[in-house]
Amino acid sequence: MLHGTPPPHDAHAVTPIVPLSSNTIRVACSSCNLRELCMPLGLSAEELDRVDGLVANRRRVKRGTSLFRCGDKFTSLYAIRTGFFKTCITSEDGRDQVTGFQMAGEVVGLDGIVNDRHTCDAIALEDADVCLLPFDRIEELSTEIPGLQRHVHKIMSREIVREHGVMLLLGSMRAEERLAAFLLNLVQRLHARGFSQSELVLRMTREEIGSYLGLKLETVSRTFSKFVEEGIVEVKQRHVRIVNADALKQLVNPQVCN
Repeated sequence: MLHGTPPPHDAHAVTPIVPLSSNTIRVACSSCNLRELCMPLGLSAEELDRVDGLVANRRRVKRGTSLFRCGDKFTSLYAIRTGFFKTCITSEDGRDQVTGFQMAGEVVGLDGIVNDRHTCDAIALEDADVCLLPFDRIEELSTEIPGLQRHVHKIMSREIVREHGVMLLLGSMRAEERLAAFLLNLVQRLHARGFSQSELVLRMTREEIGSYLGLKLETVSRTFSKFVEEGIVEVKQRHVRIVNADALKQLVNPQVCN
């Protein structure tokens, strides 16, 4: 069994904003080792100073609690500094449908741009730190710093590409293909952050994976077992080691994994 079920916190609770001093902000942004993943490159010193000023606050989010909820007023984008999140929506019958998993170096909150309200919940799967980027300031600076505007467009485009990938997963792939694509995508994103290309720790449960991939819990468990039996992966509680990445790649359309 892959662990990762949040403890019985109130998932609707929103953690307080923690104000940062200007010195702390500079360390948190300019010197952040995830900077290349969530902030634009190639800025001048003056532009860099102005972009650094976007990060006025940081929020610490406890495991199992919400960063924001569906219906909350949209004011900021959130750059994940540490931790792991899932985004989900609640169906009419009360079930949670997972719409994505986000990790350090990625930005969440883009769903709120269209109607100035968030359309999903963002829940921490482990204790996390996020930097708040007020969207009105992003819009203001984007008109003056082309690099920032391009970067915001790039983030939006990346989310569209991911949505298309999920649609392909749900629409045309068998269970084995869906899980293989999910594992390859996850390990690729982790590797971009300096982690192993073959080992990962799953922060989500099998049930959450199934919700995201459109599979029943039993199907996810059965597919993991099949991969283990075929020598493709090794699973020990939350830890997964990919033994035969080529076998996973052969199961899926390479365009989904890139």
